[in-house]
Amino acid sequence: MIQVKEFVDTDNSYAEHKANEFLAGLNETQVVNVCYGSVIKTTPSGKETQRSTILIVYRTKAKRET
Repeated sequence: MIQVKEFVDTDNSYAEHKANEFLAGLNETQVVNVCYGSVIKTTPSGKETQRSTILIVYRTKAKRET
């Protein structure tokens, strides 16, 4: 089965660290795609904040039928 795991944070190094921890637990053949996006938002007060998102698309190990 194909699944997705999303890592979102205002600190891109934190999202990267968590995504790498997750990937370390997968077999390379399970990884379908890794996507990264970043956006800067401005608050009504004029302060800018960055939000980073990493999306990992992966295959779960198939359960065997008995």
